[in-house]
Amino acid sequence: MSSGDDPDARAKLVAAKQAWARAGRLLTGNPDPDRSLRLPPGQRLVTSWPVLDLGIQPHVPLAEWRLTIDGAVANPVTLDWEAFRSLPQTEDVSDVHCVTQWSRYDNRWTGVRTSVILDLVKPLPSAAHVILHGYDGYTTNLRLEHFAEDDCLLAHSHDGVPLSREHGGPVRAVIPRYYFWKSAKWLNRIAFSAVDRPGFWEVRGYHNVGDPWTEERYG
Repeated sequence: MSSGDDPDARAKLVAAKQAWARAGRLLTGNPDPDRSLRLPPGQRLVTSWPVLDLGIQPHVPLAEWRLTIDGAVANPVTLDWEAFRSLPQTEDVSDVHCVTQWSRYDNRWTGVRTSVILDLVKPLPSAAHVILHGYDGYTTNLRLEHFAEDDCLLAHSHDGVPLSREHGGPVRAVIPRYYFWKSAKWLNRIAFSAVDRPGFWEVRGYHNVGDPWTEERYG
């Protein structure tokens, strides 16, 4: 579902996935709200790592990469690569669940926990939502408490190897408990907000939260 930097591919992908939302494609009607099973309803297990994007894969050299963290925070910052790598680094293993039906177990991520980011920028009491922005123009929204969960991080490596361009390098978000469209690639801004701002897929028929176990594929 990716063809490099191809605007036509983007338009076709968006149209196809909006049609999925209208048709309720892949919904089983058998949610698992207690997460009693490791594999969410309607998902199939894969061992490869499919590539999905909007037909654009930004090339961002490390020397030019910047991450701005702003909005409803006491200490807005812009990090370059050196500053980002100087933050406490961690490894975390989690599963990936994509709304297009595939799941991949035991992904080993290396990066900076979102809790470190929260400590750095100090969200204001009014902050309730987080908007992730990518270098490709993509956005997605999260509740602050979801962004802050202990398995969430800003990853620069996967299974011991730096993230490739196609998988969102230099840095992508990893928000494991929700469908993977919430884990924005090519991250360049994190904006804290008092109000919700639905992102690219959320305004095109996809669920505002995206919990795989309750089949929150579509809004």
